[in-house]
Amino acid sequence: MSMKLTTRQVDGVTILDLSGRITLGEGSVQLRDAIRDLLSKGQKLILLNLADVNYIDSSGIGELVSAYTTVRNQGGELKLLNLTKKVHDLLQITKLYTVFDVKDDEATAIASYTRA
Repeated sequence: MSMKLTTRQVDGVTILDLSGRITLGEGSVQLRDAIRDLLSKGQKLILLNLADVNYIDSSGIGELVSAYTTVRNQGGELKLLNLTKKVHDLLQITKLYTVFDVKDDEATAIASYTRA
């Protein structure tokens, strides 16, 4: 099963709802392209909703880090929402949980962005 990605806007924040697997190949490329596309349109407040992501491999983790770095370098903010237990544990093991701003509630996440 490959990754599915839908985009929506809430209060100036772009939410990417991801589902499926973020793995080497299609999933990570799809995520990278979506992030680049948003940044090219000037949308710099990005929230990745990972509620329906059931698997991330090492390249998927690399893609999350790359997306985070790219957004930060463009002066934006990227946050994670609704981690599954598997993904949460993976971020804990890799010590990336401290790098990402992780939220459990969409409204709280949207309110936490710094708006100019």
